[in-house]
Amino acid sequence: MELFSGIARKMAVAGYGVFAMDYPGFGLSEGLHGYIPSFDSLVDDVIEHYSKIKENPEFHSLRTFIFGESMGGAVALKMHLKQPKAWDGAVLVAPMCKIADDMVPSKLVTHMLIAMANVFPKRKMVPQKDLAEAAFRDSKKKEQTKFNVIAYKDKPRLWTALEMLRTTQEIDERLEEVSLPILILHGEADTVTDPSISKALYEKAKSLDKTLKLYKDAYHSLLEGEPDELINQVFGDIISWLDDHSSQRT
Repeated sequence: MELFSGIARKMAVAGYGVFAMDYPGFGLSEGLHGYIPSFDSLVDDVIEHYSKIKENPEFHSLRTFIFGESMGGAVALKMHLKQPKAWDGAVLVAPMCKIADDMVPSKLVTHMLIAMANVFPKRKMVPQKDLAEAAFRDSKKKEQTKFNVIAYKDKPRLWTALEMLRTTQEIDERLEEVSLPILILHGEADTVTDPSISKALYEKAKSLDKTLKLYKDAYHSLLEGEPDELINQVFGDIISWLDDHSSQRT
């Protein structure tokens, strides 16, 4: 989809090599669509994928950075926690360190869903607000999401939701272990992932090099769903940070 492939294209135009992957069960990858049997296993798949890319002799002299948006932010943080020295930095856009309270069912419903997940793990039964409505502020860009035919748009599968909940709880408990240089970007009006946890990540991370940028009135999809002026500002902040850190030497 043009809307989302534009992120990698803008990075490439700025001079950066960009490698991406569809998680198993997402995009065009094999597996039951939208199903995550184990978030840890998903992260291990991502680590394996990028470890093979980094073996290329052409890249040995280059600095490497993880880029993660939303759930990808949780994947990036888990990658770092599993391999603390593997990357030279991370750019985290509205990272899924905690699901916003408005997006989480009540405690009673949550307990019921956990019990049901053990019996019907693949069922699409988790109540959820319209993600496009919650994530995209620009109405024209919101309309374009309807044409992304490979995106998962149904209710979350029970076990997938449970794995995401467990992952965010784990990350929330391990924020102090984050040690690599990080750039965190979050919309202050995000109702999908909680911007207060990005603030907590910035405050608790033991990284000596950390930057937090909050964007007033912005929703969840900073790079796809905002007015062009703000999207360009966010990209500018990312490229500026990458430029500064690419020129550094360890």
